[in-house]
Amino acid sequence: MQVKIKDVAKMAGVSVTTVSRVLNGEKYVKDDLKEKVNKVIEELGYAPSQIARSLVRKKTNLIGVIVPDLTSSFYSTILSSIEDRASVNGYNLLVCNISEDIDKEYKYLNVFQEMRVEGIIIMHEKINEQIRAFIHKINTPVIFSSVKPMDQKFVSVIIDDYEAAYEATRYLIELGHEAIGFIGGDMRDITSGQNRYSGYRNAMSDRGKKLVFEHIRFGDYKVQSGYDQMKEMLSAGNRPSAVFAVSDDMAVGAMNCIRDHHLRVPEDIAVIGFDGSQLTELVRPTLTSMEQPIHEMGRVTMDVLLKLIGGETLPDGDVILKHRLMIRESSQSRSEQTNEAEETNKNT
Repeated sequence: MQVKIKDVAKMAGVSVTTVSRVLNGEKYVKDDLKEKVNKVIEELGYAPSQIARSLVRKKTNLIGVIVPDLTSSFYSTILSSIEDRASVNGYNLLVCNISEDIDKEYKYLNVFQEMRVEGIIIMHEKINEQIRAFIHKINTPVIFSSVKPMDQKFVSVIIDDYEAAYEATRYLIELGHEAIGFIGGDMRDITSGQNRYSGYRNAMSDRGKKLVFEHIRFGDYKVQSGYDQMKEMLSAGNRPSAVFAVSDDMAVGAMNCIRDHHLRVPEDIAVIGFDGSQLTELVRPTLTSMEQPIHEMGRVTMDVLLKLIGGETLPDGDVILKHRLMIRESSQSRSEQTNEAEETNKNT
């Protein structure tokens, strides 16, 4: 049978209140009683219920986190940063991977409420009316990380995704590329879907570059999706000389597809990704990427949430972090591609 606090009190010859005070580290218990109670706890192997203690203290030190896809290198990295910051501040995470299933999200939010989490972090923006009503109703602080929902009530920790995508496309244009392919994300997402596509489209338009329908594809941010969209692009003929994918995972998938079609990166097709995840240094050639400050984003998300939990009044508006382009081996100028192609033709 499970040992209960009253069993400890009975064997130690003290009240349940005294045992509770010892467990909570309260000062007003004599040293000899503390020693006696702790000895009995050890002998009986008593483990206090953390839920019960939390209810008494009205503090659980739990943070609920909704992650859309834990297989993503971006989300796994930012989650690691959040966990590090939470641990330093004495908090534990209750992480729920919804795999893009909104019904799962609503279920997990109810679990968070039952577990009395002190704060909630949400890492995607496709929230329906049921979820929107729920998070408006609860008193628990909510913060969005890496995304910005349409609802302006909540703070988001983000970068300027439109500007980042614009700069990534402009970089390829400045390398001399005319035909630039685009592998976008879910257009139901404002942040990583609509904003990044608008950045690409407007950069092309502002520089007088033609948008080619066959060079524009949309995926789901995953490696296989990048592969599949790149395959469709190559099958259409008249291939682009450069491709911009809005996630590093899709960029890696595109690179794999290019190589499987006996083409080279960047000599035949330059590739640029988005996120600056650990994948960029693991693949060969290494991947040029528009880098989000992922670790900083996780740290700042947790710091802002802790302020909300503490009742601090924050300045209006979102926290916008700086992005930067990290140039690696997967990008090359159009002139270099042309020269290498001519050299190859001479040698064949």
